[in-house]
Amino acid sequence: MMGTRGEQKKDQITSNTDDLTVSAQGEAAAEDKELLSVEKVFSSKEVPPWQKQLTLRAFVVSFVLGVLFTFIVMKLNLTTGIIPSLNVSAGLLGFFFVKTWTKLLEKSGMLRQPFTRQENTVIQTCVVASSGIAFSGGFGSYLFGMSEVVAKQSTEANNAQNIKNPTLGWMIGFLFVVSFLGLFSVVPLRKIMIIDFKLIYPSGTATAHLINSFHTPQGAKLAKKQVRALGKFFSFSFLWGFFQWFFTAGDGCGFANFPTFGLKAFDNRFYFDFSATYVGVGMICPYLINISLLVGAVLSWGIMWPLIDARKGSWYSAELSPSSLHGLQGYRVFIAIAMILGDGLYNFFKVLSHTLYGLYHQLSNKDPGTVIPLSGRSPPELPPSLSYDDQRRTALFLKDQIPTWLAVAGYVTIAIISVVTLPHIFSQLKWYYIVVIYLVAPTLAFCNAYGCGLTDWSLASTYGKLAIFTIGAWAGASHGGVLTGLAACGVMMNIVSTASDLMQDFKTGYMTLASPRSMFVSQIIGTAMGCVISPCVFWLFYKAFNDLGVPGSQYPAPYALVYRNMSILGVEGFSALPKHCLTLCYVFFFAAIVINGIRDLVGKKKASFIPLPMAMAIPFYLGSYFAIDMCVGSLIIFVWRKVNKAKADAFGPAVASGLICGDGIWTLPSSILALAGVHPPICMKFLSRGTNAKVVAFLAT
Repeated sequence: MMGTRGEQKKDQITSNTDDLTVSAQGEAAAEDKELLSVEKVFSSKEVPPWQKQLTLRAFVVSFVLGVLFTFIVMKLNLTTGIIPSLNVSAGLLGFFFVKTWTKLLEKSGMLRQPFTRQENTVIQTCVVASSGIAFSGGFGSYLFGMSEVVAKQSTEANNAQNIKNPTLGWMIGFLFVVSFLGLFSVVPLRKIMIIDFKLIYPSGTATAHLINSFHTPQGAKLAKKQVRALGKFFSFSFLWGFFQWFFTAGDGCGFANFPTFGLKAFDNRFYFDFSATYVGVGMICPYLINISLLVGAVLSWGIMWPLIDARKGSWYSAELSPSSLHGLQGYRVFIAIAMILGDGLYNFFKVLSHTLYGLYHQLSNKDPGTVIPLSGRSPPELPPSLSYDDQRRTALFLKDQIPTWLAVAGYVTIAIISVVTLPHIFSQLKWYYIVVIYLVAPTLAFCNAYGCGLTDWSLASTYGKLAIFTIGAWAGASHGGVLTGLAACGVMMNIVSTASDLMQDFKTGYMTLASPRSMFVSQIIGTAMGCVISPCVFWLFYKAFNDLGVPGSQYPAPYALVYRNMSILGVEGFSALPKHCLTLCYVFFFAAIVINGIRDLVGKKKASFIPLPMAMAIPFYLGSYFAIDMCVGSLIIFVWRKVNKAKADAFGPAVASGLICGDGIWTLPSSILALAGVHPPICMKFLSRGTNAKVVAFLAT
């Protein structure tokens, strides 16, 4: 799925550390090189022990921000499934809240512990781990795909043994059982990945540069200005959401249904829906993703669906409901699935080949005398060739070790608990399916974490889809194979996703001198928070909006139906597809592979003009309204960069985060109002002249 925390290319954050550390002009080259050292800037500041990096105020702030970001991720999950990286916002807001807190305590003379970059890293790690559960928990995909609401949208496998409606109890229990395994699976390899192999982890590195820059004097000043910009646009976005609410008293009402390009285009889902969230997402996402979305929308809703709709009665029955998978809806869903699978398969083998080649290269060029620190002790001495920064970072990274026996014991213990408990949550998921997953999962978790370190690309959902097809087919249609496949997807996806996330955080901690122990503990606490916060937030949506998961509603949860149909496809084969749909699926499956191949062959510069198949597939089912919003965001940032590139680069992410956060947090009061039975007072609809005349005539009688 494009745009998820693990799967979207993270924003590259330009560090201004070099500018902050270079002082006088005209120094000798050697002196300049020394001045460019990040750790020399912080050499006068003592690094607190790992226990003091884990402060109460850090976890209080993490909890508050975790709730905020969970609402944002949940809203995005249930609308389009495109989720931008929120690391920048987490680091920025974490810095602002604790810095404000410590300033007040300092003025009152009550400050006992200053705010450090290590504590900032703990907050960022905890917040992202917490809100990440909103994605890996499957509330917009596999978990909600088990529900009766989604099952009713398909005539296949909608019997009782393939349905499990969400309840708060089993969702929290399921997440607690499966969300921690990935953390223990790669802990023994942390020193090999970060120090011996020196994997880049671009997102972890970029986040570390950001946090390091915040804690220099000039960086702190810029951060305050960024927070002010974020707060300004947060307020605007929140108030805009509140204003729009007044006009949404019925279905199809409000600014979100404004026929920007005319009523005919609106019927084909081409319109601007005034969503501050997706304008903000568009400002963060690369231009290529936004253009790819628009290309996919034009190809599907502008060309293909009208042509297929013209064959109604020939290719499929004209009597079918619009939501039937045996009609036009089937083409929309299954062709999108084919493109997603083609893209996922290509990237799986691409990243796997990078991983295997990288491992071979690392091991074949390795000095046989070098110690790979697998045990709890560090090497006796560090190579003198390392820079000052690397020597200091490596020494501190190897100082506080997490015993390998603890990781192995933790993995085995949680695995035993889950083998016993998961069959009680899902009776169709037999214990031996779980054992097989847990035997294979550490290898896949390593591959995902290593590949992510090379490419910044996590394939968590691809491994989840692999589990859908293999375990679902193993279970069989007559034994609840559809539900089994979805549950297996959740188990696998949580393991490999949290493994790569933890390794990214270890890289951030390595570059900010945060202890591996504090990183590991904050990841565990953040994950535990997410296992409670995310189900509660989803439950609020589930209870507040009666049409949750229904196509065309405010929260259609498109990927829930996509994942369920993948499971049906894996268990029951191609019998569910309408006429010629399988042929079109083959065409788009191979087209996705060919396009990706061409992108890799032509080089990076030319590839920026070739659309991404994964991004193109998303509007096939949903329409182009959110793609238009995101292109507006791209246009804003493009014009801003033309006018003042430095200011756009510095404040663009903050403005975008403000738009996303404000609109996202508005869902909390709107959900509470819906639960309390408070409804908007006005319905604003847009009608054609002919329809309006009929309405006026009817009212006159």
